[in-house]
Amino acid sequence: MKEERCVRAALLCLGVLCCSQGLAGERARPSLHGHRDRGKEGQVLHRSKRGWVWNQFFVIEEYTGPDPVLVGRLHSDIDSGDGNIKYILSGEGAGIIFVIDDKSGNIHATKTLDREERAQYTLTAQAVDRNTNRPLEPPSEFIVKVQDINDNPPEFLHENYHANVPERSNVGTSVIQVTASDADDPTYGNSAKLVYSILEGQPYFSVEAQTGIIRTALPNMDREAKEEYHVVIQAKDMGGHMGGLSGTTKVTITLTDVNDNPPKFPQSVYQMSVSEAAVPGEEVGRVKAKDPDIGENGLVAYSIIDGDGMDMFEITTDYETQEGVVKLKKTLDYETKKSYSLKVEAANVHIDPKFISNGPFKDTVTVKIAVEDADEPPVFLKPSYIFEVQENAASGTVVGKVHAKDPDAANSAIRYSIDRHTDLERYFVINAEDGNIKTIKTLDREEMAWHNISVFAVEVHKQHQEAKVPVAIKVVDVNDNAPKFAAAYEAFVCENARSNQQFITISADDKDDSANGPRFIFSLPPEIIHNPNFTLRDNRDNTASVLVRREGFSRQKQDLYLLPIVISDGGVPPLSSTNTLSIRVCGCDGSGSLLSCNAEAYVLNAGLSTGALIAILACIVILLVIVVLFVTLKRQKKEPLIVFEEEDVRENIITYDDEGGGEEDTEAFDIATLQNPDGINGFIPRKDIKPEYQYLPRPGLRPAPNSVDVDDFINTRIQEADNDPTAPPYDSIQIYGYEGRGSVAGSLSSLESATTDSDLDYDYLQNWGPRFKKLADLYGSKDTFDDDS
Repeated sequence: MKEERCVRAALLCLGVLCCSQGLAGERARPSLHGHRDRGKEGQVLHRSKRGWVWNQFFVIEEYTGPDPVLVGRLHSDIDSGDGNIKYILSGEGAGIIFVIDDKSGNIHATKTLDREERAQYTLTAQAVDRNTNRPLEPPSEFIVKVQDINDNPPEFLHENYHANVPERSNVGTSVIQVTASDADDPTYGNSAKLVYSILEGQPYFSVEAQTGIIRTALPNMDREAKEEYHVVIQAKDMGGHMGGLSGTTKVTITLTDVNDNPPKFPQSVYQMSVSEAAVPGEEVGRVKAKDPDIGENGLVAYSIIDGDGMDMFEITTDYETQEGVVKLKKTLDYETKKSYSLKVEAANVHIDPKFISNGPFKDTVTVKIAVEDADEPPVFLKPSYIFEVQENAASGTVVGKVHAKDPDAANSAIRYSIDRHTDLERYFVINAEDGNIKTIKTLDREEMAWHNISVFAVEVHKQHQEAKVPVAIKVVDVNDNAPKFAAAYEAFVCENARSNQQFITISADDKDDSANGPRFIFSLPPEIIHNPNFTLRDNRDNTASVLVRREGFSRQKQDLYLLPIVISDGGVPPLSSTNTLSIRVCGCDGSGSLLSCNAEAYVLNAGLSTGALIAILACIVILLVIVVLFVTLKRQKKEPLIVFEEEDVRENIITYDDEGGGEEDTEAFDIATLQNPDGINGFIPRKDIKPEYQYLPRPGLRPAPNSVDVDDFINTRIQEADNDPTAPPYDSIQIYGYEGRGSVAGSLSSLESATTDSDLDYDYLQNWGPRFKKLADLYGSKDTFDDDS
């Protein structure tokens, strides 16, 4: 700071000195005001001359002295010093920044000036008469320049810079150019002369002192070792000399990647395993080669270049994880081959020719794959089986044999069975040990020509391991069906038919296969081969024609003829059948068109027509239907024979006006006793049927006329009522378990009676009148009974 103050003071003095010299020089110039020159001819010439002529004044910026700075002095030649001339200053900053002494013409700067804010000011000076303000000279314009001092440090355009440079770049490779600026005057001194230097970042980078270009300073800088560098650059004015001001900036330099590293596998051998049950396309394992490069420089592609498993496996590249994915290509068999070996190569996708000498940019690794044994189901020797068996073959006939084996090393025993969902009728059976299929029913080709069944094979000790194979069984045809008419033929022949006239063509049908069916042979039985009425002609195309042998037929004599025809097939041995053709005689017109085939037409020529007979029959049927409906309706109106629950009189509600005994009475009554036991059990008595028998009391239960056993009497009556289906349900005996309270007669219950007859006294019964005489006799006093005995 002391050095800067000294420099500023020296510059200030220098500026003041320069201004004084300039002003003195300007004032030394001659003035024309108040002078007269004579011409050659004695003429007096008046020439006006400027009192002062100057270009500019100088004042040093940032002056901080106690007194205003003297910028300069204005003086006119016509100023005699008597004070009559007044100096006036106008223009930029006049009266504010710059003031003038109107008598002496001295100009002072009243404020500190900053060249970086304003470098110069344009002012106008004029000398006027103090008393009249009349201009004594034309106004004169001059410039006051602000003299620069080094008061502004250099400033960079950005506070932080970011730059990239490829790794492995040569020494001197340009990275970035940084630029600083200085607000001081570049045309005056060295205040704005900048010099760049590096403060941080050696020895990796350097900077050019004059241009600010940063360059690499070390060869083969490796991004994988260090990717980012922080560099500090300084700009200093005054040409870098002592006393100059300085500024700094930070530059972050990142090394960009180049493909200078080949991929490398971290191990030499990879061990993998896969089950033989794996399906093609299933992932077996993964390998990965490490490449420290990034981006496209680190992309790696994998391939299988050798090994005995090249046909069984394949490898693809997962570009997200940069891994090689080994996948199964074909189905494996543990029993055939238990292990495979692959040689896998990893290579860079993009190679930089500049670094080809660092190669090769690839690496190889050995992948060993072990095949694991899987518990496989049995395997049939064929994907499907087709067998043949003749129809009508005896039960137990061998159809064919299926065979399966266990592909595992254990080679377990196999058991066979038929899927009964495919053999619902159970035509076949299979031997569980050897797979022989036999019939258990007689087969009929005409009923089912093919039987499609499925056979299971399971391991004996592992029931969950099973295989299934389709078996198609063809039923071979046997000539077991004789040919028959192809349709239910009905022939018609005219009464006026001519001899050898063909009136019908017949064909045959055979359920057997074509080998045992056509060609058909038609003929008449030997006993009627010379039939006088009709003859048969075999057309040898599986059809035959029936012809009339004679002329003239009469419906009155015979209206129906039955012609037996023998049909033989072409099977071995051939079968034949006799089929009867019905031939009806009909009346025809002259052209041979049928008119009537009914023989009664001649008999009913004077009677009713067929239409009239049909109408009469229809009327009779309608009358019968009406009668049946009438009878049915009458029956429905009769009283039903069954008594339904809705009509049960016991469910009627009876209203009484008296209140009864209240709670004491209702507690004693049990409504359930009114239910008919037979009705509860679903038995409903019939009203229209007199019982065929009645339940008689059991022998010994009916009391003798003179018996006094009242309990037996009552029980007998109850049993009779219970067993009588015609007894009215509302005749019942009520049993009350509660008598109520306050009875005048007292309790009649025997619950509180003495336990012995001797404690009881029934003498009061004698006083109850004749209606209780029977009871009085039965339960009289003991003494009475003793006297009687």
